[in-house]
Amino acid sequence: MNIGEAAKEVGISAKMIRYYESIGLVMPSARSDSGYRIYRDMDLHHLRFIRQARRLGFSVEDVRRLLTLWQDHGRASAEVKSIALDHVEDLNRRIAEMQSMRDALAHLASHCHGDHRPDCPILDGLAANEP
Repeated sequence: MNIGEAAKEVGISAKMIRYYESIGLVMPSARSDSGYRIYRDMDLHHLRFIRQARRLGFSVEDVRRLLTLWQDHGRASAEVKSIALDHVEDLNRRIAEMQSMRDALAHLASHCHGDHRPDCPILDGLAANEP
């Protein structure tokens, strides 16, 4: 199957497949006599793994580590769990940061009259010299 068909089958763009190949996350595919990429079932399985890991928010480097562990059938699951739990901690931190941003912006918006007057607590809050 060609790159367009593979992309459709896996649910990612051909551009992403080429990117993953360029950074070594995906091994270069076989090529036809005319130079087109050819993808086999094993390649699609590999791409689906990457797609799912990226959808869960894993970094490219974490995906690289997880792929290595996935392909090592003698590995212990402890390292995989450690990577996943580290990612959960990072997600929790980012969620807390986003909730704080949401709360701060909601507070500013609740103090804005949103009418014809030029004074605006939102802009004042953005211009404030506070961390």
